Amino acid sequence: MKPRLLTSRFLKPRPLAPGRWAEALALAAAGAVQTTAFVVTALWWLPLLAATLLAWRVRVSAGARHAAALGWAYGVGWLLAATWWLFISMHRYGHLPAWLAAAAVATLAAALSLYLALAMAAVRRWQRGTAFDVLLFAAAWLLAELARGMWFTGFPWAASGYSQVDGPLAALAPWVGVYGIGAALAALAAVAALDAQRAQPARRWLWGAALAAVAALLIAGPGEHGRAGRSFSVQLLQPNVAQDEKFAAERMPATLEWVAQALLASRADLVVAPETAVPLLPGQLDEFAPGYWAALRQRFAQGPQAALLGVPLGDYQRGYTNSVAGLSAATAASGAGEYRYDKHHLVPFGEFIPTGFRWFTELMQIPLGDFNRGGLRQPSFALPGGERAAPNICYEDLFGEELAQRFADPATAPTLFVNLSNIGWFGDTIAIDQHLAISRMRALEFQRPMIRATNTGATAVIDHRGRVLARLPSFTAAVLDGQVQGRHGLTPFARWAAAAGLWPLWGLALAVLAAGALRRVG
Repeated sequence: MKPRLLTSRFLKPRPLAPGRWAEALALAAAGAVQTTAFVVTALWWLPLLAATLLAWRVRVSAGARHAAALGWAYGVGWLLAATWWLFISMHRYGHLPAWLAAAAVATLAAALSLYLALAMAAVRRWQRGTAFDVLLFAAAWLLAELARGMWFTGFPWAASGYSQVDGPLAALAPWVGVYGIGAALAALAAVAALDAQRAQPARRWLWGAALAAVAALLIAGPGEHGRAGRSFSVQLLQPNVAQDEKFAAERMPATLEWVAQALLASRADLVVAPETAVPLLPGQLDEFAPGYWAALRQRFAQGPQAALLGVPLGDYQRGYTNSVAGLSAATAASGAGEYRYDKHHLVPFGEFIPTGFRWFTELMQIPLGDFNRGGLRQPSFALPGGERAAPNICYEDLFGEELAQRFADPATAPTLFVNLSNIGWFGDTIAIDQHLAISRMRALEFQRPMIRATNTGATAVIDHRGRVLARLPSFTAAVLDGQVQGRHGLTPFARWAAAAGLWPLWGLALAVLAAGALRRVG
């Protein structure tokens, strides 16, 4: 039996403008334009306008299939504009033909946009023409982002909440995290999209509530959750090694020498070198620089200073890891030699090969890893004065719910984050500033400073309020000096995400959609 259409005066579909292709292209353009705010974060209002356009067109669409097509077009524009730089890694460094690299990026965007397509179909099918539609749109948007960020290893890059890192909604970060911010943005867009003529009473009430909520956020801000810890000096290294030279034997001695000189000369309390700053296993170093690893160990075996540096670890029998080694007097006295953190969330195709895709990686001529995965709750690196540094490697800082697991025991929770990255794979592109915004959001969620040591940028010091205190110009070989103050205590987000991950958000969003579905059946 064909499902009956709702005939509410609020929900009667309007005639479409001529040419659905033009409408779909306009929504794809809106999705693309909103990504500007992921780089120029002062344009935080731009995604709100774009999402409002989507909410409006879905609301008056001809049916669920039409709404799905609009959501898919918006998502494709969004993800293509946000991740086009993947083309560089596959074409320039992987030597894939340009057409094949472009097709791979387009296929990824098209596939991941199916989540938003399904979400918009659900909105169109279950909307009521009342205030409930605001909750429905926000819940569907949230589910689409959660699915993209968690399923099939997850790809949460350019989640909508990151565009708000300098906007009033950023005050929600220590409470509901980046996905909660995205849901709030979607709710505001749904309010703005309500039809003034057909839902006037609801619209007036909702506009008042929305404006009051935004004003409250502007006045109150994120609040202070915790207390200040010890202040200490840091030095962050940016070697600026071109990606096609990073593993070249002729370039290796110069790279190793630059990193060693900076580490050995540092007088900061903590010095950090980026991901694979030492691109060889410690046992392989003697071929290029005899005594290299022993000299680093000896340098930090005494005194109050400490170092963290990116280096691959392991052996043929046990496998290899993309790791961070920590050197200090405490690690030397323990007999362990160095602290060790192994990357947990590996990058598909770069650090492991997804099942069924070996044929694709074999087409690329780049040094791909097949690494072992580190544990989820690895201990932090102990610093003098009771501070605890939690390393995360490159892509890992996208997964706030995974970083939250390190806060399960407040007594051992990190007091600062240290991101060690190499996104030289993606050239001088928007990926650098996007990744900086992601790190800023993590600092806001947990109210922890985040220091970033990268190969080519953005090397920066971020305080616990997400503010960039110091930053090196990208694509320069330099050392950044900064001052960092650790933070103690837990934000609400850290507490509930450590206990339950993102399941509370899943549960709330699914409950709203279930309410919409049950009302439709009734």
